Amino acid sequence: MVEWSENVEKEIRKPIKVLTFGEALFDIIKGSAHLGGAPLNLAAHIAKLGAKPAVITAVGKDELGKILLTRAEAMGIDTSYILVDEKRPTGTVTVELKAEGIPIFTINEGVAWDAITLGEKEFKALSEEEWDVFCFGTLAQRTEKNREALGRLLSEIRSKHFFYDINLRTGFYKKEWILSSLEHTTILKMNKEEADELSNMISEIAHACKLSCSYEAFCRLLTEKYPRISVICITKGPEGAAVYHKGIYEEAETTPVEVADTVGAGDAFSAGFLYTCLSGYGVSKAVSIATILGSYVASKPGSVPEYSKELIEKLKAEGLDLSKIKD
Repeated sequence: MVEWSENVEKEIRKPIKVLTFGEALFDIIKGSAHLGGAPLNLAAHIAKLGAKPAVITAVGKDELGKILLTRAEAMGIDTSYILVDEKRPTGTVTVELKAEGIPIFTINEGVAWDAITLGEKEFKALSEEEWDVFCFGTLAQRTEKNREALGRLLSEIRSKHFFYDINLRTGFYKKEWILSSLEHTTILKMNKEEADELSNMISEIAHACKLSCSYEAFCRLLTEKYPRISVICITKGPEGAAVYHKGIYEEAETTPVEVADTVGAGDAFSAGFLYTCLSGYGVSKAVSIATILGSYVASKPGSVPEYSKELIEKLKAEGLDLSKIKD
């Protein structure tokens, strides 16, 4: 089990290398198209903070695909592993906003990112690199081709950490995919609804938590069953977030904001958490930074809004080195 470095002064400052796998698409929100997909959102935010992300996904040989590639490159994302599918269109998702900006997704199927078919050349290049963290989720596992590609990546790539954002979408997940993913995970992230779903999904934990179970107890039980997991993050919307590491459960409050939409807020949280930890600040500081960034994105339309000067100053006031931040 790889431990987090928590010594900022002695840490050698090398660019943080992040690899994400999964969906890349356009969210259609109130008639406007926004770049989306959790792996792409996470990469975009962590690039803005100063890391070097690459994304493994696929787009169509169409106008939306060209736009996605151009924008991803402009945001500092390595697009070398974004495949162009000549048969399937670039993915789109219609997003309907409910109360408090909570999104309801209509996710189209048979799109390019449903067939992330890497060749031997790509697998070889990826396995020769050394990554700080490999990030994946559940949605892209809805096709057999993607599950095969992900399984091989999890077995072959060299990464210090494996970050799994459960990110459940109704109708697009199965218990066996989730349990298999947990076997490879070192850092786990979910929201409170997903934590409840996962608690009920694992029989030993469901039995132990039948009468009542705190998030702390849930995290302890989960890490006992999956000992590779060293960190668990649970986002709780306006209630902030929690982190569990080395048997210690901590909570971080959030400043109330007027929510525009929550699309991408969880991905911003993930990026803030990973960047802070991988920079050597430790999990307590990381969950605080992550909560600030997630709340900011929830207050703005779209999943990757521009960072305001006020946000940057707030992050710096928390002690985060943002000398490499991209405007």
